[in-house]
Amino acid sequence: MVQIQPNATAPSVTETRTPAPGGLSPWRENLVKQLILEHLSETLEISELARACSLSRSHFSRAFKCSTGLSPQDWIRQQRIQRAKQLIRDTDLSLTQISLECGFCDQAYFCHIFTRSEGTNPFAWRCQQLAAKPVRHTTRHLCYVERPGAR
Repeated sequence: MVQIQPNATAPSVTETRTPAPGGLSPWRENLVKQLILEHLSETLEISELARACSLSRSHFSRAFKCSTGLSPQDWIRQQRIQRAKQLIRDTDLSLTQISLECGFCDQAYFCHIFTRSEGTNPFAWRCQQLAAKPVRHTTRHLCYVERPGAR
């Protein structure tokens, strides 16, 4: 578990949108999103995020969902998947390394969540991304593509 300490200064990103009724104020939403992204590889406790916003856990959860359309847990999971996709696409890190870098407790859980989110497992997704890239000489992971009728 990580102890999240918000910066004493106001968030650097300002939004001009009108906050959703019952949602987080724009500065709180920016603050909590920034904290999440900065600590994505760590265990994030919703109560710590709520404390950073000076709200109760339940009020924070309701307001966050009202502002973003997702629960805090779902938004964190979505950000972890986006980070994983970037690492899968742009690095040679193993799936185990990527799962830990993105804050998943283990590779099996990472693969389960990734597959549920993307409709394909991380290895197959990596292969699809590599196939879409221009060919260049590299030592990247080999991807085996099964041909129709092949055994």
